[in-house]
Amino acid sequence: MAEISSTSSIFDSLLQQVQGYTRTPELVEVGYVQEVGDGIARVTGLHNIRLSELVRFADGTVGIAFNLERDNVGVIVMGSVDNINEGDEVRPLGRIASVPVGMGLVGRVVNAIGEPIDGKGPIASDEYYNIERIAPGVMERQNVNRPVQTGIIAIDAMTPIGRGQRELIIGDRQTGKTAIAIDTIINQKGQDMYCIYVAIGKRRGEVARMVALLEEYGAMEYTTVVVASASDAAALQYIAPYAGCAIGEWFMENGKDALIVYDDLSRHAWAYRQVSLLLRRPPGREAYPGDVFYLHSRLLERAAQLSQERGGGSLTALPIIETLLGDVSAYVPTNVISITDGQIFLETELFNAGQRPAINVGISVSRVGGDAQTKAMKKVAGGLRLDLAQFRSLAAFAQFGSDLDKATQRQLDRGLRLTELLKQPQYQPLSLTDQVALLYAGTKGMLDHIPVDRIREWQTAFLRAYHTQYADLADDIQNTRTLSDEQEAKLRDALTTFNAAFA
Repeated sequence: MAEISSTSSIFDSLLQQVQGYTRTPELVEVGYVQEVGDGIARVTGLHNIRLSELVRFADGTVGIAFNLERDNVGVIVMGSVDNINEGDEVRPLGRIASVPVGMGLVGRVVNAIGEPIDGKGPIASDEYYNIERIAPGVMERQNVNRPVQTGIIAIDAMTPIGRGQRELIIGDRQTGKTAIAIDTIINQKGQDMYCIYVAIGKRRGEVARMVALLEEYGAMEYTTVVVASASDAAALQYIAPYAGCAIGEWFMENGKDALIVYDDLSRHAWAYRQVSLLLRRPPGREAYPGDVFYLHSRLLERAAQLSQERGGGSLTALPIIETLLGDVSAYVPTNVISITDGQIFLETELFNAGQRPAINVGISVSRVGGDAQTKAMKKVAGGLRLDLAQFRSLAAFAQFGSDLDKATQRQLDRGLRLTELLKQPQYQPLSLTDQVALLYAGTKGMLDHIPVDRIREWQTAFLRAYHTQYADLADDIQNTRTLSDEQEAKLRDALTTFNAAFA
């Protein structure tokens, strides 16, 4: 009897719940695929969708609303279109394309929509930023006045980069553009700088080697890698830089310093051109759509040094552009040069001649200039660019074989030694104190008696002695970032003593 009563009570309870159920109608806008192919889908029925809003297809694939036309929506598909068919249902997700941000992304490798691809589990983040965000206004910024030490002596001395700056790295393929960016990331260890590396259109094997290299040098402890490889859809290559920038903006807006490398924006422009032509946007010069300038300006303008009222954080951008046969006057290179605060131009002839990094000092420039240099570097590197410029003009003149007076020959000899001093092996960034000591020796004529072919040997031996016999002086210059008269006298004595022993 007890079992019967309990069963009847359960039945009565269920009956009451069923009778008390009131259905609340839910209005959901649904669209349908009109046509699909080449990574593009045209969808009808989505009349209230917003630009850059995410949609989901019947097979679970996600897309972004890219073209809002009168009778249909052009959607770029972030994945394969093989399982999407005409007539399939398409539902808007109600949110703009966004990526997870925060400390959980440090040390991770993610794709263009923030999903982990390194096999280390899900991303620990509960905060999302839209990939397209408005750049900080003029009143929210302040002057760029803190350096980013790249560890590359030619850059830190002559084209210094400041925190919050946008410095373009430009040159032909295989001239060491990525190498400069990787060396800069490696040199940020212990400098309270978070790094984001965005790989656009690169081979997956190449990206895997680079990640392994960063792990080897301990750089993945503060680096996030965003990957849109050559085998990924053009849509993913198009949104990858914006996703990486959103990740970097979180650090900037939380009072931290971040450095982002876009490698490279030429492939980004190609991906955007491909997507735009497939969606039948009108082509312009070199078949790029008319807003290709805005494509990169709205990305690079997001790099800034925020004011103290906004927390004082910074986002430094190092975009990379590939040229064809050194032509910096092509469409995309000129666009990006006009947006950035300077450029580091790498030359094929210098690279092949063994001058690495192959930086053309004449064309390379930093529009922030000495504002981003430490006092010590400014003091020793002030006349370096002029010395090298005079050396180049004299070297061209000396080719005619005419007799040279002693002063001219002395300038040529010093230029050869300075050029040799600026050569630097890959993955061996130099600290500030090392750069100051080497440049002081070169510009003050303390290497004039060293044979040119022994400059590398001298440099290795001197730096070893500098950090052992003169460690107090090296640490003092590194910590104070100045070169006082007393420090200069000690440095000169150290160089004189070492040179006597080396000779």
